[in-house]
Amino acid sequence: MLETHRNRLEQALREEQRQGRAELRQQLDSLSGQQESRIDGFGRNLAELTLRTDQRLDLLREALIDDARKARAEGADLQQRSSDALGNKLAELTQRNELRIGEMRATLEQQLQKLQADNAAKLEQMRATVDEKLQSTLETRLGESFRLVSERLEQVQRGLGEMQQLATGVGDLKRVLTNVKNRGGWGEVQLESILEQTLVAEQYGRSVRVKPDSGEAVDFAIRLPGRRDDEAPLWLPIDAKFPREDYERLIDAQERGEAEAARSHAAQLERAIRSQAKSICEKYVAPPHTTDFAVMFLPTEGLYAETIRRPGLVDTLQREYRVVLAGPTTLTALLNSLQMGFRTLAIEKRSSEVWQVLGAVKTEFGKFATVLEKAASQLTTVQNSIKQTGVRTRAIERKLRGVEQLSGGESLELLELDEAGVGDEDA
Repeated sequence: MLETHRNRLEQALREEQRQGRAELRQQLDSLSGQQESRIDGFGRNLAELTLRTDQRLDLLREALIDDARKARAEGADLQQRSSDALGNKLAELTQRNELRIGEMRATLEQQLQKLQADNAAKLEQMRATVDEKLQSTLETRLGESFRLVSERLEQVQRGLGEMQQLATGVGDLKRVLTNVKNRGGWGEVQLESILEQTLVAEQYGRSVRVKPDSGEAVDFAIRLPGRRDDEAPLWLPIDAKFPREDYERLIDAQERGEAEAARSHAAQLERAIRSQAKSICEKYVAPPHTTDFAVMFLPTEGLYAETIRRPGLVDTLQREYRVVLAGPTTLTALLNSLQMGFRTLAIEKRSSEVWQVLGAVKTEFGKFATVLEKAASQLTTVQNSIKQTGVRTRAIERKLRGVEQLSGGESLELLELDEAGVGDEDA
């Protein structure tokens, strides 16, 4: 910093000299004619000024050098003293640390030896306990595993059997859908599905010969409740019909927008329905062995809707051929109605049994009410006991407020209890 100050001072003085020389030179040039005599005086003054300035600069330089030397000496001395003090403190700290480390090493060795001894004892105890529990657990787990494996194998075997049955059913369904003539047609399959979902097996029959003197068998017939005088069943014939070719031609014509062709195919479909209704009437309607009408099942809602749209066709079939048309939804509703009738008749036949059951239920309900009253009384007694226990517990807590609470481990050790709160004597 002193060197910088000195340099700045030199520069300032030199700048002052330069400016003074320039000013003198200008004055001399302007007054050369008039001030010739003064030039020598100014020169001498300038020389003296320069000399004094140089002398001052030399003195200042020497002073700055001396100050810098003193500052360096003082800094070196201070640094040496600080280094010596730091070395002394470091040596003292090192000695203290060595003493503390020695004490800690001795303490740790003692604790480690004690811990090793405790661990060895506990490990031996744990090894014996683990061996005992491992043996019992292993036997239990192995038995459980074998049982689970056996159950899983049985389930897998049952699943394989179900898959085989499913494959067989799929094959049967494929044969039904691909060989309609041998299996009675897709309509019969759908009709049988609806009957199975709505009625029980005893309420209908398949391929029933409703006319004693005829070999014709209707697809399905519903066994109506009640018997005739000769104890023979009364049947409701249901036959599935599906004029697929006529219906498909009608649909194709309607989709193409061919009105004339659609009317022609609709008339052809109506003739096919009339012909099949006549065949059903002649083969399967035979009172008193059957009802005085039969049901023609049409397996698709579209075919059923197209058929009942024909003017007067439904009335003609019912009046002339005593045949009722039914689609999947209509037949399901009809079967549900019949099922309700079956249930009503069964209830009427077993009304006396129902009254007896209701009487027994009434008697048992009275006994149940008595048991409930006893249970309510016992619950009230238990509740009062619990309330009294709560009052006593709060009173004990108030008495123990001034007692210092111990930790969980200390309390268990003092009371000689285990983790479950059971004493050694109780165990």
